[in-house]
Amino acid sequence: MSLMVDASTPAPAAAPRVIPPKLNPVRVPIPEESVADRIQDFREVLHPYSLPDAVLEAKRCIQCRRPWCVEACPISQDAREYIRLVAAEDFAGAAKVTLLENPLATSLCKVCYRYCEDACVVKKKGVPIAIRQLKRASLELGGDGLTYVPSKPRHQRVAVVGGGPAGIMGAWELGIRGYGVTVFEEESRDGGLMQTIPAYRMTDEDVQRDRARLKGLDITWVHDRRIGADFSPEHLLEEGYAAVLVSIGTSAHRTLSVPGEELPGVFPALQLLKQINLGHQVRLGRKVVVVGGGDVAMDSIRSAIRLSEGKDVTLIYRRSRAEMPADHEELHGAEEEGIHFLFQKAPLRILGNGHVEGIEVQSIELGPPDASGRRSPVPVPGSETVVPCDTVIVAVGQRADLRGFSAGLDLKITTQGWPEGKGEGYSSAVPGVFAAGGRSVVYAMGAATTAAEAIDKFLRAKRGEAASARPDPFGGDSTWHLPAGYTQPIRV
Repeated sequence: MSLMVDASTPAPAAAPRVIPPKLNPVRVPIPEESVADRIQDFREVLHPYSLPDAVLEAKRCIQCRRPWCVEACPISQDAREYIRLVAAEDFAGAAKVTLLENPLATSLCKVCYRYCEDACVVKKKGVPIAIRQLKRASLELGGDGLTYVPSKPRHQRVAVVGGGPAGIMGAWELGIRGYGVTVFEEESRDGGLMQTIPAYRMTDEDVQRDRARLKGLDITWVHDRRIGADFSPEHLLEEGYAAVLVSIGTSAHRTLSVPGEELPGVFPALQLLKQINLGHQVRLGRKVVVVGGGDVAMDSIRSAIRLSEGKDVTLIYRRSRAEMPADHEELHGAEEEGIHFLFQKAPLRILGNGHVEGIEVQSIELGPPDASGRRSPVPVPGSETVVPCDTVIVAVGQRADLRGFSAGLDLKITTQGWPEGKGEGYSSAVPGVFAAGGRSVVYAMGAATTAAEAIDKFLRAKRGEAASARPDPFGGDSTWHLPAGYTQPIRV
């Protein structure tokens, strides 16, 4: 992400430096639902800090001169500052700081993968500061009733294709800059792939609470319209939109491509998770197998343990535990909930006569690293075994649905499946069309920020205006700045 800083506006003075207490390596425990209770339904697993606990945890922060946590954040969220304010018991101030850069703060305080905590200096001596949990404390104890204010109207309208985290972030970024925005979403609800996240982590109410803060911006939300079937980016330009941001994510299911995948009892993970979130009745068998090792696989196994009467859930993954791309917090939660893991096994075929009865797998040895940097899986001949089951959930990755996209856009398809523009600021080969996405909610938001900034620069250049930094989203006179001490982004 390359957020622009207005050189004409001086950076705010650094907050007075307080000599921190001796480093405390022990985190204030995050309240958590018991395993026996939480696997019975989709109740929330992690609970918020009390006010005293939030203050106590925030006081563990040593307020580094170089804000490592901010540098590790794809949207450059000033975590150091809102933690300082929580420690001072200024929760209203902390909430405002949190929302200055983050229109999806309510959602992210529950599902962000805490890149900031990975970079926390305290981690070198113990457990990093619970930065995500303190973001939640900021909002829940400081009040999140703030709404955003647009700057002077630009009298130009931009189309955003996709209402997921990238689309919402792009719409917010352009909306506070004074543009009119129309967001086209193929589903009946906003949120994109966030709508597949189970309710024990985050709910649709969290997404809608975030969206409500955008009500003062000139943003129109259009649902049940899909690119390709209803329109193309080029058609939107022809209809009079000044620019188009494509942020469609990876909603299409990847298959195993093995015999038996068409049997009743085989479910694509994303479709299953979406049905659960919509409140539809989902029937799983007594012995469930999930194939995959990413975050969607984690959501699938933890949802399955809640839905299966037999509470017998197994994850099959072709590499080792250490090489799983899934978030370690989710993996730890799954292990606590009694889910079985079969590592270094790859599916060969799904067995059954009219319904799933088992899955045949083959052992895997790990060879040299492949293009992803992980050790490549090598099948072991003669190692085939059958895992009995009556349900198989396939969670081996997603890709973008690119039907309706013209080759003339010349988009890059990333290794994880989303399309993005190859040019500066994610611009495509068609002037005025930009495309961006990311591998997690906050990475998608960061990419959308870069694209929206590029759109603003593109449209300003057409009007003969100089580029400008993001205005104060609450209507003040200042523009956005990186915090004092920031040197360079850390991207993991």
